[in-house]
Amino acid sequence: MRSSMKLGVVLSDFHASIAEEMLHTTKKTAEAKGIDIVSIVRVTGAFDVPLALKRMLARQDIDGAVVLGAVVQGQTSHDEVVAYTAAEKIMELSLQYDKPVGYGICGPRMSIAQARARAKEFAVRAVEAIKRGSIR
Repeated sequence: MRSSMKLGVVLSDFHASIAEEMLHTTKKTAEAKGIDIVSIVRVTGAFDVPLALKRMLARQDIDGAVVLGAVVQGQTSHDEVVAYTAAEKIMELSLQYDKPVGYGICGPRMSIAQARARAKEFAVRAVEAIKRGSIR
């Protein structure tokens, strides 16, 4: 019989207080669902997530991963470019490694207040996506 699922977390901590809340919620949700978090990697921003995720998914002791962070709207469309590019690469890596990746990066086009308000919800959904996506 297989032991519990082994999860990795890639945390974009550009917005540190939001990221810490997301990580805390992810840990609680994973524990409640019987998922073991075996690795947490912190990166500067959402644009940096794909490389860390690629290295994580290549590990034999990782069954899936959760990516967390917030891409907040500024005065230009930079948030959209970052969020869409990161999301596309994250999806490609999930397919390449045939491992589920729960997407918990809120944004683009969110204010800091909107990102804060949705942080817990995004973290919970990312873990739930992993649990559902792990069925073979």
